[in-house]
Amino acid sequence: MQADYHVHCEFSDDSVYPMEDVVTDAIGLGLEELCFTDHVDYGIKVDWDSGQEIVWRNGEPMANVDYPRYFAKISDMQEKYGDRIRIRRGLELGVQSHTIPQFEALTKKYPLDFAILSIHQVGDEEFWNGEFLQGRTRREFNEAYYREMLRVVQSFKNYSVLGHMDLIARYDPEGGYPFDEVKDLIEEILKVVIADGKGIEVNTSSVRYGLSDWQPSTKILELYRDLGGRIITIGSDSHKPAHLAAHISAAKEMLKGLGFREFCTFDKGDPVFHPL
Repeated sequence: MQADYHVHCEFSDDSVYPMEDVVTDAIGLGLEELCFTDHVDYGIKVDWDSGQEIVWRNGEPMANVDYPRYFAKISDMQEKYGDRIRIRRGLELGVQSHTIPQFEALTKKYPLDFAILSIHQVGDEEFWNGEFLQGRTRREFNEAYYREMLRVVQSFKNYSVLGHMDLIARYDPEGGYPFDEVKDLIEEILKVVIADGKGIEVNTSSVRYGLSDWQPSTKILELYRDLGGRIITIGSDSHKPAHLAAHISAAKEMLKGLGFREFCTFDKGDPVFHPL
């Protein structure tokens, strides 16, 4: 079973990859299933129909997915290419504890096959530009990141998997923070995730970002395994053709080496298990 479960296209503010090109490229790569997961980040972005002014940054709109156009286009792709590839309706939800009500409303309005819960900001401060790290020690910003994640998973349940769980490692100037320093927090998070019947993803973009480990790290994956976690999706986090389906086969081999035997796709919110 060949699938990519973290894919961005023209409806994400950070991609111009046409959706139909993603689909035809995926077919060309031999994928059997594809899930679009374009960005929603309330707190720093607004909806196109919110009535608020759209701010543009470096040529990119600070706006969430244009939901009616996005889902209509996915339906078109399903109708046009459904005999060659399964296409799923998804979103990547950049949830913060204070934006949970907006995501509750969104996920009730638009039923999804699959939703990635990602922590992209804390207190509306972003990671990629150093804003969240500024004025904090390594210990402070790493612990604050995981504490926010814990608050979110304790309160928000309308998701399928936690995305790139140790994302903060991508932005830490010194690389990944020592696992043992945050293990207790990570274990608390994973226990909630497992108890709620949710999962985590392996995000293969760690390779193109030059990280020294997978994302999440092998230590997190081992802890998830030891706690009884089963639901794992694999996604490239692609934004352009060169990213699509990249390193997914290697991720499967890594998971097998850690003792996992299955990975998941999703259908109408329910996990579907496949042998690795």
